[in-house]
Amino acid sequence: MAAIVHGTCDARFSRVKEAFAETLAGEHELGAACSLVVEGRAVVDLWGGHADRKRTRPWERDTLVNVYSTTKGLLAMCAHRLVQEGRIDLDAPLSTLWPELSTPTTLRWLLSHRSGLPAIRETLPPEALFDFAFMVRALEKEATWWEPGTAHGYHAMTFGWLVGEIVRRVSGKMPRDYFHGTIAGPLGVERDVQIGLALADEGRAADLRPARPAPGVRTLFDRIAAEPESMTAKAFVNPISLVMPDTITSRAWRDADIPSLNGHATARGIARIYGALARGGLLAPESIARCREEQACGPDLVLGVTTRFGLGFMLPQPHDDFGGAASFGHPGAGGSFGFADPDAKLGFGYVMNRMGVEILVDPRPKALSAAAYASL
Repeated sequence: MAAIVHGTCDARFSRVKEAFAETLAGEHELGAACSLVVEGRAVVDLWGGHADRKRTRPWERDTLVNVYSTTKGLLAMCAHRLVQEGRIDLDAPLSTLWPELSTPTTLRWLLSHRSGLPAIRETLPPEALFDFAFMVRALEKEATWWEPGTAHGYHAMTFGWLVGEIVRRVSGKMPRDYFHGTIAGPLGVERDVQIGLALADEGRAADLRPARPAPGVRTLFDRIAAEPESMTAKAFVNPISLVMPDTITSRAWRDADIPSLNGHATARGIARIYGALARGGLLAPESIARCREEQACGPDLVLGVTTRFGLGFMLPQPHDDFGGAASFGHPGAGGSFGFADPDAKLGFGYVMNRMGVEILVDPRPKALSAAAYASL
């Protein structure tokens, strides 16, 4: 049965609408939204499906959903703004700014997942996930898993507390507040892209349906279950509350400042932010150029696959491409994705509530991105 697609789409980008309708009608979708901004103008703004698992609540124009690691790109923008203002040096030792941190590292290494702090060895209480200060203190005394700067591995959770603490110390504001005032607010998307979720917007939030891998398909979480004391396991499930039922719908999660994981957004809001970057807004040209400078490419010691990172952003991957050669952005667990392409002056946003199993870029936003580029 054909899916009902709501919203607007320029005739030139009809392929994107067709691709969205196809994914929405497929078995791997429940509710979703896709947005595309080109040259500062919204050319695609589509949504459809359902916001709840029982399919009783339709996905609306203003439906928000937790976007997991797509949040990391938002935090990276905050760090780049502070570098641009001369308030922190990418390559200066952080010991002068953050003397309590025992790891000899730099902001460049934090942003590019090379600091050697992807996980905490000591088992943490579940409630630690919601306590920014507690997690910062735990990381301050943690020994590195490799010599900083010599390798890279995805800092799935710790990225938010490490980079977020730099933002807090330099700006004097918690990451969510700095992002709200510096990135989202000036674009008028402060209710469409949030770190955490305001109580007033809770009624707009979609449920997330967990990923259901096909029979016989092994996932990253199968590895974690088989090796619970490994670095990879600790990086994703310490604190264990991240994967406990109902965590991400709890008020504790939505009130917390977890700037690597608990962003809530619409596709429109994400596309607006990345669309602004794509045409030289929010950051100076030299800062935008820095965002897409390759910092790491090769074996990822946490994920066990090849990954490629810029400064706080994922870049098109050697075997998992997206966008154009100049693109930079960040996917989130389950499938959400946002990226900018300064060459095409394009900003892309996709959110959904039926989670996929891909480690990097989900096939759904890749198909939509491909349709967008075919229309340019």
